[in-house]
Amino acid sequence: MRVSGILRLLSVLVVSVGLVACAAGPQTGGNTQSAEVNDPFEDVNRVIFEVNLALDKVLVRPAALFYGQLPGGIKDGIRNFLRNLKTPVILANNILQGDVQGASDTIGRFLTNTIAGLGGVFDVANGNGKGIAYRPEDFGQTLAVWGFGEGPYLMLPILGPSNVRDGVGMVPDYFFDPINWWDMNSDSDTPSYIGIGGRVLTAIDTRSRNVSQLEDLEATSLDFYATVRSLYRQQRENMIRNSDEAEGEAIPSVNFEIDEDDASNKAALVQ
Repeated sequence: MRVSGILRLLSVLVVSVGLVACAAGPQTGGNTQSAEVNDPFEDVNRVIFEVNLALDKVLVRPAALFYGQLPGGIKDGIRNFLRNLKTPVILANNILQGDVQGASDTIGRFLTNTIAGLGGVFDVANGNGKGIAYRPEDFGQTLAVWGFGEGPYLMLPILGPSNVRDGVGMVPDYFFDPINWWDMNSDSDTPSYIGIGGRVLTAIDTRSRNVSQLEDLEATSLDFYATVRSLYRQQRENMIRNSDEAEGEAIPSVNFEIDEDDASNKAALVQ
């Protein structure tokens, strides 16, 4: 990595921390209910939520249903491979959190699955669920470990549920990804295609595993928006605490569901 690249990354980290420090303090204004759930922008968030739902039903869900027709082994292989590609981002956040055991596990999983798992297609490291489990880490979690509050709840266009801390955290995570560094230093469009394709495929894969759960959740919820907000906050809290209930993906997408690995929640959202 060039010195200029390192300086750029350090600048991003400093700015990100500064933004969260400024924005994640106590919020005032809005109605009492919104203040209690830290959702001062609820009216705008609900509009974006409805737009995201419409996009999900028109674009993502049909693609997920088509993808869901693939044999389970192929889908598992795709998910394992995509998870393996996330290793640099996860490892960077393990290190920033001072999580030595987590960093060791991340490196162990990567080496084992890359060498013995045919580039990560097979999750050899976890075996039958008795080995090293996949545990995602992102800069939003890192900021939480550093003591920063979540800030107001946000519903982002296309990306879905978030908050100030997690939204800001997406920026450093972008720079932690070697594919994005390759893209910034390459005249080829190949890294862009790989990066975008990976994110789209991840969203479709996770959405396909939660079609029925999401439909049940929407049908039984008195307020689907509030239910999604609550589930997002619960899942993020579990992920920050490295709870065994939170092995699933983070939740950024129009498809609103939690990865099937998250046994603590019956349904929710995706990447």
